[in-house]
Amino acid sequence: MDLDLTGKHALVCGASEGIGRAAARELALLGADVTLLARRADVLETLADELPRSDGQQHAWISADVLDTDRLRAQAQALAAGKPVHILVNNTGGPPGGPVNAAESDAFERAFRQHLLANQALAQAVLPGMRAARFGRIVNVISTSVKEPIAGLGVSNTIRGAVASWAKTLATEVGGDGITVNNVLPGYTRTQRLDQILGDRAKATGQPEDAIAKGMLATVPAGRFADASELGAVIAFLCSPAAGYINGVNLPVDGGRTKSL
Repeated sequence: MDLDLTGKHALVCGASEGIGRAAARELALLGADVTLLARRADVLETLADELPRSDGQQHAWISADVLDTDRLRAQAQALAAGKPVHILVNNTGGPPGGPVNAAESDAFERAFRQHLLANQALAQAVLPGMRAARFGRIVNVISTSVKEPIAGLGVSNTIRGAVASWAKTLATEVGGDGITVNNVLPGYTRTQRLDQILGDRAKATGQPEDAIAKGMLATVPAGRFADASELGAVIAFLCSPAAGYINGVNLPVDGGRTKSL
C-alpha cells in the first residue's frame, strides 16, 4: 500500500491541539512537510519543533485567525507561492451548543465564516498548486451531524451540513485534476470539544459530567471515546496516494454510533 507522502506539503488547520495536532503528526510520519495553522504562535512553534522528521523534512507554522478570511487567504497564498500545498486539512473548533430555535443570527454568521468561508479561502489559495502537481488532498473535519443531527448543537448541525455540501460540490469540480475532497466525521473524541459538550450538557441538565459521559457511551457500540490519534490516522490515509480513488465521501469515525447508512 502506497502511503508515502515524501515531497508533499501539508497545511493543517486547528493544529495546536486535538484532532488537528494528531493529523499533523501522522502526516509527518508519512513523510510530508507540515505547516501548522492556528492562533497561538508560541504553541505552534513548539509543536513544529516536536513533529517527526527524517532527512530533508521541513515543518513550519502560521499564526492565523480563521474568522479573518481576507488575511487568512493572503497568508495561505503567500505560503503556497513559496511552497505549493498538496494537502489541506480544514479543521476548527465547533460553535457553542444550544437549541437551534434559540440561536441568534450572528451565531450562524460567525460559524459560517469560521467554517465554510475559511475553507473556501484556503482551498482557493492552494488549488493552483494542487492542479499543477496533478495531486491534491482536501480533508474537512466536520461532524456526524451531517448524517444525523446532534441534539443541543443547533448551529453546528446547520453549518456542518453546509460544509458537507460545499465539499461534495468541490469534489465533483476538481476530481479530474487528481484532487480529492473528503469529509471525516468524528464521533465522540477525547478533545477539548468533548469537554465543552460535557460541560454544556451538565449545565443545561444539572447532571454530573460523568453521568452524561456514560449516557453518551451507551450509544457507541465500541463502548469508548475515540482518541484523537485514531482520527489523525484516518485523515492521513485519505491524504495518501493509496486513497486516490476515494472522493466526495462523508466518512464517520465514531465507533459505530451513527445509525444511518
